[in-house]
Amino acid sequence: MAAKGTAGAAVKKADHRAGDAVGSLRGDTSKVSAKKTIARTGVLSAHVLGFDAHRAMVRLWTTTVRGSAAGHASPKAGFQSVTVTLTWESNDWKLKDIAASKGPVAPIDVRQASNVPGDFSGYVPDAAEDPVVSGAEDQSGFPAPYGHSEHGARAAAVSATMLYGDPRFFTDEDWRHRMLAATAASSVLHSVTSDSDSTAHLVMENRGVGADGTTADGSELITRTSALATRSISYSDQAASIELWTASVGGVAGKDETQHPQVAYLRMTVDLVWEDGTWRTTAVTPSDPLVPSPPAMQEADPTDSFADLGGASNAPATA
Repeated sequence: MAAKGTAGAAVKKADHRAGDAVGSLRGDTSKVSAKKTIARTGVLSAHVLGFDAHRAMVRLWTTTVRGSAAGHASPKAGFQSVTVTLTWESNDWKLKDIAASKGPVAPIDVRQASNVPGDFSGYVPDAAEDPVVSGAEDQSGFPAPYGHSEHGARAAAVSATMLYGDPRFFTDEDWRHRMLAATAASSVLHSVTSDSDSTAHLVMENRGVGADGTTADGSELITRTSALATRSISYSDQAASIELWTASVGGVAGKDETQHPQVAYLRMTVDLVWEDGTWRTTAVTPSDPLVPSPPAMQEADPTDSFADLGGASNAPATA
């Protein structure tokens, strides 16, 4: 990952951060069980600060969950603002520097209660994988065809949950219909389009949001879904069912604190079939929440502080 001449410094910085993380994972025990560790990160927003052919700087808004399924350190949520500096080297973007600070803190949805540590056991390192995002697109602007493999099915499931959480899903009917045509199986396209239109209309109406994604006073709709981890429920070369642990942020960034962006932690099941040379969805279904404890000693940031995190241009890359 590292650019030439920066690997040593990158390793030292990573070791330091890992040491700090181990301290928080230890809880009330002297040892940390690596097999029971919960350490997942999801990207909620990606804002390009600068770009040319040789270098780039991107600021990410991330949510993290750190803790243990063993019971001695309850998994806790966190939010960070991560600035990544990249350089183009050997036909690839390489890491030059990374800096993290506290990011805007979104409160956990008031309808969601924290789970006990043992509930997170399905997402320890041996049970689930981190989502990998490539950002590869085809001519339609939607994800390029996925490989005919379990890895490809997992990637398609990650993209599906992120696309369903994109602000354009709610505000742009043409984009929503094109997205569904590009990702949904032909057998369900008509019904899922009808259901999605109803859902989007309801969200827009309840939030008081117009077609431009803003309310009457100019406040912006904030919606994002990030995958924290994935695991396969079933897989064959013709069909797959993937469970994802997700973090979804929804609300309006403005002066109205009653519409404060909140984060919901849900498990999602994505069913897929192999059709037309790629994995296509037949269902994207939310299931039981899996909710970490709120960020320790951190109050939620004001509603208007989330304004710079919205908009389609700041959406992170899909898988």
